[in-house]
Amino acid sequence: MTFTGLVGTICMFPLRAIIAACVALRIHPNTLTFIGVLINSWAAYKLARGHFISAGFIVIVANIFDFIDGKVALQTGLMSKFGGFWDSVIDRFSDIALFIGLIYLYSSLGRSDYVMVASFAMMFALMTSYTRARAESLIAKCKVGFMERPERIVLFMIGAFTNRMAAVLWVILVLSVFSVADRVILTYRVLERKTERPSLVDRSPLPARMLWNAFFWTFERATWQYDVMVIAILGFVWLTPPDWIGDPVAYGSGPIGWLLHHLG
Repeated sequence: MTFTGLVGTICMFPLRAIIAACVALRIHPNTLTFIGVLINSWAAYKLARGHFISAGFIVIVANIFDFIDGKVALQTGLMSKFGGFWDSVIDRFSDIALFIGLIYLYSSLGRSDYVMVASFAMMFALMTSYTRARAESLIAKCKVGFMERPERIVLFMIGAFTNRMAAVLWVILVLSVFSVADRVILTYRVLERKTERPSLVDRSPLPARMLWNAFFWTFERATWQYDVMVIAILGFVWLTPPDWIGDPVAYGSGPIGWLLHHLG
Protein backbone atom coordinates (compact mmCIF):
# COMPACT_ATOMS: atom_id res chain seq x y z
CA MET A 1 0.00 0.00 0.00
CA THR A 2 1.26 3.50 -0.81
CA PHE A 3 1.68 6.20 1.83
CA THR A 4 -1.25 8.26 0.59
CA GLY A 5 -3.35 5.11 0.33
CA LEU A 6 -2.53 4.29 3.96
CA VAL A 7 -3.53 7.79 5.09
CA GLY A 8 -6.83 7.45 3.24
CA THR A 9 -7.51 4.08 4.82
CA ILE A 10 -6.84 5.42 8.33
CA CYS A 11 -9.08 8.44 7.77
CA MET A 12 -11.93 6.18 6.67
CA PHE A 13 -12.32 4.59 10.11
CA PRO A 14 -13.94 7.62 11.84
CA LEU A 15 -15.71 8.63 8.64
CA ARG A 16 -17.53 5.29 8.45
CA ALA A 17 -18.97 5.91 11.91
CA ILE A 18 -20.13 9.41 10.93
CA ILE A 19 -21.70 8.08 7.73
CA ALA A 20 -23.50 5.36 9.67
CA ALA A 21 -24.85 7.93 12.13
CA CYS A 22 -26.15 10.16 9.34
CA VAL A 23 -27.80 7.19 7.65
CA ALA A 24 -29.41 6.12 10.94
CA LEU A 25 -30.69 9.65 11.54
CA ARG A 26 -31.96 9.87 7.93
CA ILE A 27 -30.21 13.19 7.33
CA HIS A 28 -30.74 14.17 3.72
CA PRO A 29 -27.44 14.32 1.78
CA ASN A 30 -28.35 17.70 0.25
CA THR A 31 -28.61 19.06 3.79
CA LEU A 32 -25.12 17.75 4.57
CA THR A 33 -23.81 19.46 1.45
CA PHE A 34 -25.32 22.80 2.49
CA ILE A 35 -23.97 22.51 6.05
CA GLY A 36 -20.53 22.00 4.53
CA VAL A 37 -20.58 25.32 2.66
CA LEU A 38 -21.77 27.16 5.78
CA ILE A 39 -18.87 25.77 7.80
CA ASN A 40 -16.43 26.57 4.98
CA SER A 41 -17.68 30.16 5.07
CA TRP A 42 -16.76 30.25 8.75
CA ALA A 43 -13.30 28.96 7.83
CA ALA A 44 -13.03 31.73 5.23
CA TYR A 45 -13.78 34.30 7.93
CA LYS A 46 -11.01 32.86 10.09
CA LEU A 47 -8.59 33.01 7.16
CA ALA A 48 -9.55 36.63 6.55
CA ARG A 49 -8.67 37.40 10.17
CA GLY A 50 -5.35 35.54 9.91
CA HIS A 51 -6.44 32.84 12.38
CA PHE A 52 -4.91 30.01 10.39
CA ILE A 53 -4.89 27.22 12.98
CA SER A 54 -8.58 27.55 13.81
CA ALA A 55 -9.34 27.88 10.09
CA GLY A 56 -7.54 24.59 9.48
CA PHE A 57 -9.67 22.74 12.02
CA ILE A 58 -12.86 24.28 10.63
CA VAL A 59 -11.91 23.24 7.08
CA ILE A 60 -11.49 19.67 8.33
CA VAL A 61 -15.01 19.70 9.82
CA ALA A 62 -16.50 21.32 6.71
CA ASN A 63 -15.00 18.77 4.39
CA ILE A 64 -16.17 15.86 6.47
CA PHE A 65 -19.65 16.97 5.40
CA ASP A 66 -18.44 17.43 1.85
CA PHE A 67 -17.00 13.91 1.78
CA ILE A 68 -19.86 12.01 3.41
CA ASP A 69 -22.79 13.52 1.52
CA GLY A 70 -22.29 11.28 -1.50
CA LYS A 71 -21.72 8.19 0.68
CA VAL A 72 -24.90 8.92 2.66
CA ALA A 73 -26.83 9.41 -0.59
CA LEU A 74 -25.64 6.02 -1.82
CA GLN A 75 -26.50 4.17 1.39
CA THR A 76 -29.91 5.80 1.79
CA GLY A 77 -30.88 5.40 -1.85
CA LEU A 78 -31.25 9.16 -2.24
CA MET A 79 -28.82 9.61 -5.13
CA SER A 80 -30.22 11.85 -7.85
CA LYS A 81 -29.08 13.97 -10.77
CA PHE A 82 -30.07 17.09 -8.87
CA GLY A 83 -28.02 15.94 -5.88
CA GLY A 84 -24.93 15.70 -8.07
CA PHE A 85 -25.64 19.13 -9.53
CA TRP A 86 -26.27 20.61 -6.07
CA ASP A 87 -23.02 19.13 -4.74
CA SER A 88 -21.00 20.54 -7.64
CA VAL A 89 -22.49 24.03 -7.29
CA ILE A 90 -21.99 24.13 -3.52
CA ASP A 91 -18.38 22.96 -3.92
CA ARG A 92 -17.67 25.98 -6.10
CA PHE A 93 -19.10 28.31 -3.45
CA SER A 94 -16.92 26.64 -0.82
CA ASP A 95 -13.82 27.03 -2.99
CA ILE A 96 -14.53 30.69 -3.69
CA ALA A 97 -15.20 31.45 -0.02
CA LEU A 98 -11.79 30.15 1.11
CA PHE A 99 -9.95 32.11 -1.57
CA ILE A 100 -11.91 35.29 -0.77
CA GLY A 101 -10.88 34.92 2.87
CA LEU A 102 -7.23 34.95 1.86
CA ILE A 103 -7.75 37.78 -0.63
CA TYR A 104 -9.28 39.89 2.14
CA LEU A 105 -6.38 39.06 4.48
CA TYR A 106 -3.70 40.04 1.98
CA SER A 107 -5.63 43.16 0.99
CA SER A 108 -5.84 44.25 4.63
CA LEU A 109 -2.06 43.78 4.89
CA GLY A 110 -1.51 45.95 1.82
CA ARG A 111 -0.03 43.06 -0.16
CA SER A 112 -1.44 43.53 -3.63
CA ASP A 113 1.02 40.97 -4.99
CA TYR A 114 -0.55 38.18 -2.96
CA VAL A 115 -4.03 39.50 -3.65
CA MET A 116 -3.22 38.75 -7.28
CA VAL A 117 -1.63 35.36 -6.52
CA ALA A 118 -4.72 34.29 -4.55
CA SER A 119 -7.03 35.69 -7.25
CA PHE A 120 -5.27 33.83 -10.08
CA ALA A 121 -5.16 30.65 -7.97
CA MET A 122 -8.92 30.99 -7.46
CA MET A 123 -9.52 31.57 -11.16
CA PHE A 124 -7.55 28.54 -12.33
CA ALA A 125 -8.94 26.36 -9.53
CA LEU A 126 -12.47 27.13 -10.76
CA MET A 127 -11.43 26.65 -14.37
CA THR A 128 -10.03 23.22 -13.48
CA SER A 129 -13.51 22.14 -12.44
CA TYR A 130 -15.23 23.92 -15.33
CA THR A 131 -13.00 22.47 -18.06
CA ARG A 132 -13.70 18.94 -16.84
CA ALA A 133 -17.45 19.53 -16.65
CA ARG A 134 -17.55 21.13 -20.10
CA ALA A 135 -15.24 18.54 -21.64
CA GLU A 136 -17.31 15.65 -20.32
CA SER A 137 -20.34 17.05 -22.13
CA LEU A 138 -18.37 16.34 -25.32
CA ILE A 139 -16.14 13.34 -24.51
CA ALA A 140 -16.48 10.34 -22.21
CA LYS A 141 -13.91 11.31 -19.57
CA CYS A 142 -11.56 14.19 -18.83
CA LYS A 143 -9.90 13.35 -15.52
CA VAL A 144 -6.36 14.55 -16.09
CA GLY A 145 -4.25 17.03 -14.16
CA PHE A 146 -3.06 16.72 -10.57
CA MET A 147 -4.69 19.69 -8.83
CA GLU A 148 -8.27 18.62 -8.24
CA ARG A 149 -10.51 19.76 -5.38
CA PRO A 150 -9.41 17.19 -2.76
CA GLU A 151 -5.77 18.19 -3.31
CA ARG A 152 -6.64 21.88 -2.96
CA ILE A 153 -8.50 21.29 0.30
CA VAL A 154 -5.68 19.23 1.81
CA LEU A 155 -3.21 21.94 0.79
CA PHE A 156 -5.37 24.60 2.45
CA MET A 157 -5.22 22.54 5.65
CA ILE A 158 -1.45 22.10 5.40
CA GLY A 159 -0.94 25.80 4.73
CA ALA A 160 -3.17 26.75 7.66
CA PHE A 161 -1.66 24.38 10.21
CA THR A 162 1.97 25.13 9.29
CA ASN A 163 1.59 28.83 8.41
CA ARG A 164 2.86 28.30 4.88
CA MET A 165 -0.21 29.52 3.00
CA ALA A 166 1.75 31.59 0.48
CA ALA A 167 3.71 28.54 -0.69
CA VAL A 168 0.46 26.58 -0.86
CA LEU A 169 -1.11 29.26 -3.06
CA TRP A 170 1.82 29.08 -5.47
CA VAL A 171 1.47 25.29 -5.68
CA ILE A 172 -2.28 25.55 -6.29
CA LEU A 173 -1.78 28.25 -8.91
CA VAL A 174 0.96 26.53 -10.91
CA LEU A 175 -0.53 23.03 -10.82
CA SER A 176 -4.02 24.37 -11.58
CA VAL A 177 -2.65 26.09 -14.68
CA PHE A 178 -1.22 22.74 -15.80
CA SER A 179 -4.47 20.94 -14.92
CA VAL A 180 -6.51 23.32 -17.06
CA ALA A 181 -4.02 22.99 -19.91
CA ASP A 182 -4.09 19.18 -19.58
CA ARG A 183 -7.86 19.11 -19.90
CA VAL A 184 -7.89 21.44 -22.90
CA ILE A 185 -5.17 19.38 -24.61
CA LEU A 186 -6.90 16.08 -23.90
CA THR A 187 -10.25 17.35 -25.18
CA TYR A 188 -8.61 18.71 -28.33
CA ARG A 189 -6.80 15.46 -29.01
CA VAL A 190 -9.90 13.30 -28.48
CA LEU A 191 -12.14 15.52 -30.60
CA GLU A 192 -9.70 16.50 -33.34
CA ARG A 193 -7.02 13.80 -33.38
CA LYS A 194 -9.14 10.87 -32.13
CA THR A 195 -6.46 9.84 -29.66
CA GLU A 196 -5.65 10.76 -26.05
CA ARG A 197 -1.86 10.28 -26.08
CA PRO A 198 0.63 11.30 -28.80
CA SER A 199 2.42 8.20 -30.13
CA LEU A 200 5.67 10.18 -30.07
CA VAL A 201 5.65 10.18 -26.25
CA ASP A 202 6.06 6.39 -25.98
CA ARG A 203 9.02 6.50 -28.37
CA SER A 204 10.76 9.33 -26.51
CA PRO A 205 13.72 8.88 -24.12
CA LEU A 206 12.90 8.20 -20.47
CA PRO A 207 13.58 11.77 -19.23
CA ALA A 208 11.20 13.17 -21.86
CA ARG A 209 8.50 10.64 -20.89
CA MET A 210 8.95 11.53 -17.22
CA LEU A 211 8.49 15.23 -17.98
CA TRP A 212 5.41 14.52 -20.07
CA ASN A 213 3.88 12.37 -17.33
CA ALA A 214 4.67 15.00 -14.69
CA PHE A 215 3.03 17.83 -16.61
CA PHE A 216 0.29 15.82 -18.34
CA TRP A 217 -0.84 14.08 -15.17
CA THR A 218 -2.90 10.90 -15.54
CA PHE A 219 -1.92 8.88 -12.45
CA GLU A 220 -4.57 7.93 -9.92
CA ARG A 221 -4.40 8.62 -6.20
CA ALA A 222 -2.76 5.95 -3.99
CA THR A 223 -0.08 5.16 -6.60
CA TRP A 224 3.67 5.53 -6.09
CA GLN A 225 3.75 8.30 -8.70
CA TYR A 226 1.14 10.20 -6.69
CA ASP A 227 3.23 9.73 -3.53
CA VAL A 228 6.29 11.17 -5.29
CA MET A 229 4.33 14.24 -6.39
CA VAL A 230 3.00 14.72 -2.85
CA ILE A 231 6.53 14.51 -1.43
CA ALA A 232 7.77 17.08 -3.96
CA ILE A 233 4.90 19.46 -3.10
CA LEU A 234 5.42 19.11 0.66
CA GLY A 235 9.13 19.66 0.16
CA PHE A 236 8.46 22.94 -1.60
CA VAL A 237 5.86 24.10 0.92
CA TRP A 238 7.82 23.24 4.04
CA LEU A 239 11.42 23.77 2.93
CA THR A 240 11.18 27.00 0.92
CA PRO A 241 12.15 29.97 3.14
CA PRO A 242 9.13 32.31 3.42
CA ASP A 243 11.37 35.29 2.57
CA TRP A 244 12.16 33.78 -0.81
CA ILE A 245 8.53 34.02 -1.89
CA GLY A 246 7.68 37.14 0.15
CA ASP A 247 5.18 35.37 2.40
CA PRO A 248 3.18 38.16 4.10
CA VAL A 249 2.42 36.28 7.34
CA ALA A 250 4.78 33.31 7.79
CA TYR A 251 7.57 33.48 10.32
CA GLY A 252 10.88 31.67 10.53
CA SER A 253 13.36 30.95 7.79
CA GLY A 254 12.48 27.30 7.26
CA PRO A 255 15.04 24.46 7.17
CA ILE A 256 16.79 25.67 4.02
CA GLY A 257 17.03 29.25 5.28
CA TRP A 258 18.34 28.02 8.65
CA LEU A 259 20.93 25.86 6.93
CA LEU A 260 22.12 28.61 4.61
CA HIS A 261 22.34 31.07 7.52
CA HIS A 262 24.52 28.75 9.59
CA LEU A 263 26.68 27.68 6.64
CA GLY A 264 27.23 31.33 5.77
